[in-house]
Amino acid sequence: MRYLKEKSTYTYDVNKSQFIAILYPLQHQHDIKTFIEEAKNLYPKADHYCSASLYGDDQEQQTADDDGEPSRTAGLPILDVLKHHDVTNILCVVIRYFGGIKLGAGGLVRAYSHAAAGVMKTSSFYIKKWVKTYRIRVDYTHVDKIDHYLCEKATIIDKGYTEIVTYHIALLPDISNIDDIVYLLKTIEPLEDQLRYLDA
Repeated sequence: MRYLKEKSTYTYDVNKSQFIAILYPLQHQHDIKTFIEEAKNLYPKADHYCSASLYGDDQEQQTADDDGEPSRTAGLPILDVLKHHDVTNILCVVIRYFGGIKLGAGGLVRAYSHAAAGVMKTSSFYIKKWVKTYRIRVDYTHVDKIDHYLCEKATIIDKGYTEIVTYHIALLPDISNIDDIVYLLKTIEPLEDQLRYLDA
């Protein structure tokens, strides 16, 4: 499951109507109402503030609101886009300024879907992964080899220099051990697995 890094915005114009899509990361479900109010304050006098949200580890909490548009032409199309992108803890608000030309039900579905898909494409996401962590100690003579190995296999959380070099490392999610460099280490100490946020 992917999580939104930060709020983002995308604008789409069709037949003189303007659709402004905003994505919000949700920390709590009660943030939904707060962010919809924020969107209304940011874009006053719009005709509609349609929205959809997904929340929970398995997207178990879902909302969709047409906000006055014909039933199932706005909220559900936005929700479908969110579901298609394997995300959670996210709110999408699509603001519409009506330009005087009716789009019809099919046109509305396409416009709201396009706006939601557009903001998804321009946004940054991360994933949460539990990874193995270690404290390793190395002689100075092996530091270059260790650094080269770790740049491809791990994240260095901390590195200290005394009579030997001590690393606190987190392995990348697809790496299960560091057997390839054990022969270079003075000591290796497995630590508790850590939850890490990684770009998605």
